[in-house]
Amino acid sequence: MRVNYSPGYTVPLPEGHAFPMGKFAALRHILERDGIISPEDVVEPGEAAWEDLALVHTPAYLHKLRHGALEPAEVRRLGLPWSPALVRRSRLAVRGTVNAAWMALEDGVAANLAGGTHHAFPDHGEGFCVLNDVGVAVRLLRRGGWIRRALVIDLDVHQGNGTAAVFADDPDTFTFSMHGEGNYPFRETPSDLDVGLPDGTGDEGYEAALLKYLSEALSRARPDLVFYLGGVDVLEADRFGRLALTRAGLEQRDRSVIGMVRGEGLPLTLLLSGGYAATPELTAELHAIAHRTAREVESAA
Repeated sequence: MRVNYSPGYTVPLPEGHAFPMGKFAALRHILERDGIISPEDVVEPGEAAWEDLALVHTPAYLHKLRHGALEPAEVRRLGLPWSPALVRRSRLAVRGTVNAAWMALEDGVAANLAGGTHHAFPDHGEGFCVLNDVGVAVRLLRRGGWIRRALVIDLDVHQGNGTAAVFADDPDTFTFSMHGEGNYPFRETPSDLDVGLPDGTGDEGYEAALLKYLSEALSRARPDLVFYLGGVDVLEADRFGRLALTRAGLEQRDRSVIGMVRGEGLPLTLLLSGGYAATPELTAELHAIAHRTAREVESAA
């Protein structure tokens, strides 16, 4: 399985910052250590072109990002301090998702060891999300004639409000978000299919809802390509999650999604999205479950 990764995915943050920036390098290490990927499977992306980012984001927002002109309130909403390294990091991650989508079309499954920045809107970033990588990837691939219809399966614990906004008027992209009902964002942007789960939902209730609504999403979307935002912040121990999945429940979730999508013969792009375990290394271990599962599913096919 080919994956996209750059050392530039990691940039310095103030001490004590909530975002687990170290998870990206840790995930690559885990995947290579455990033989899920080999060094030859790793592709290092370049930075997404500004004109490609403009397929999703407004000129005013891109100008502010490029020149460090965000207002203090916009930086607070973003949740990350602006820096040239952060802008470069965000552009690298977008290109990593674009690459992974192309690779999935060729190979069946591919991954970006970042991405899933689903709180990025056309005109602003929020919730640690600077640029909407899935939005750019879908529009680039569609412009090139690679795909027509896409499905976004967003299982981060937080509703995918930015992605929903990007594709609000796009009948060929189906957005499915299953998330914690009482969690951030407190004002949702409607997806094509939103499933809000009550606080404390555990393995059994989560899996039952997933099987029901994922089947519906696949039927309604009729996609040429699927993006899976496999956030690991659904676990009970997550700092920001408020759901109650165990690790076994997370493993079953990933197996259900990957098995169902690949069982239909659909190309699948794996993206990280969120996760806030006790350490970045533990967060990376949880993210590795999806990649390990994808390897197993493909080997068994």
